[in-house]
Amino acid sequence: MKEQCLWHVTSPEPCLDLPALEGRQSADVIVVGAGITGLSTALHLAEAGTTATLIESGEIPSGGSGLNVGLVNAGLWIPPQDICDALGEKDGERANAILGAAPGEVFDLIERHDIACQATRTGTLHLAHNTKGEQELARRVVQFQQRDAPVELLEDEACWKKVGTRRIRRALLDRRAGTLNPAAYTRGLARAAYAAGANLFTRSPALGVSREGESWRVTTPQGSVLAPRIVLATNAYTEDDWNQVRHHFFPGCFFQVASTPLSDELAGDILPEGQGAWDTRMVLSSMRRDSEGRLILGSLGSGEGRPSAYLRCWADRIQRHYFPQLGRVDWECTWTGKIAFTPDHTLRLFEPAPGILAATGFNGRGITTGTVVGKGFARYLTRKDESQLPLPIRRCKPIQAKPLWSSAYEGGFTLYHAGQCLRVLI
Repeated sequence: MKEQCLWHVTSPEPCLDLPALEGRQSADVIVVGAGITGLSTALHLAEAGTTATLIESGEIPSGGSGLNVGLVNAGLWIPPQDICDALGEKDGERANAILGAAPGEVFDLIERHDIACQATRTGTLHLAHNTKGEQELARRVVQFQQRDAPVELLEDEACWKKVGTRRIRRALLDRRAGTLNPAAYTRGLARAAYAAGANLFTRSPALGVSREGESWRVTTPQGSVLAPRIVLATNAYTEDDWNQVRHHFFPGCFFQVASTPLSDELAGDILPEGQGAWDTRMVLSSMRRDSEGRLILGSLGSGEGRPSAYLRCWADRIQRHYFPQLGRVDWECTWTGKIAFTPDHTLRLFEPAPGILAATGFNGRGITTGTVVGKGFARYLTRKDESQLPLPIRRCKPIQAKPLWSSAYEGGFTLYHAGQCLRVLI
């Protein structure tokens, strides 16, 4: 089993051949980070006629934007009323409305820029793994339907036909959502931003930011850019001491394991309409198939450095529980990406200093959240209008005891997966 990201290998969108930043340059806006948030920001700025220079430390994509499950989900991780309880009624319903419509924004961009990312628009499935999970899904359905969202609770035969397993009796189908190849979507955004006139530079890590009069200078190993505004779109991959984003999330991981392609004769009844799915376990399992028929399983926690036998054991356990009809499955590759978590499971949009915008804490909803945040940032920077952002830009207190949060999460995930491998848990 190879350690490589399937999405990078199978992306129909090629990796752009972009230069490193050299010399002293200037722009209207500097964007740091070429994930979905940064690229969406640069694309929408360029389309508005604003000079945007984007710098990325690696290639595109090199972070979580190309390593995630590829679910184009609506909303945040927590249900709508919980969002209102965390953020207040006004801000909560604003976030529900904008992020509920976010899959449409993603699919519109894909169509408008002809992004080849193997997108499907048949929804996603949230699977109840036990009675408590069924009750949670029923609670979510009521809250979504109160807001006129096109979701429904599938039961028994209708559920089994959509998922392909009789281990699940109830599932929430969200018709707003879908799936895609995240690396291809990210590369497609880069191509669109470049074509619109954004200046994109790779292999150009930001070494620091300094104030020069009314502007900011961002320095890289071979050059620098001067601009009055900066967007920090580094999210879960923020590590530098100068970058204040690092104080506003705690990092977690999500690993995935992909099978070799499975024939329709063998696996055609598993997620036959192309939906991606995840279950209601305390440490969830995700499952989907790609355009070539592979079964892709994932879960919270890091797979980096784990023995192949450990990851194969976990994948076998989940596959045999949900899809025993497959028999023995050959696992082809595995990879791990990072997630930026927050204690209240909601995102943060803030200004760490005058003229600098930042976003983090997407809590595993980066494809849709990053897309609409980037569009909203561009609108705010060009028109001083923040109405398209899921939340107002506001002051945020740094997260306390970050290492404890990360250690608790990763330790809990590891113990849970060990229990699954030992057949103590499933």
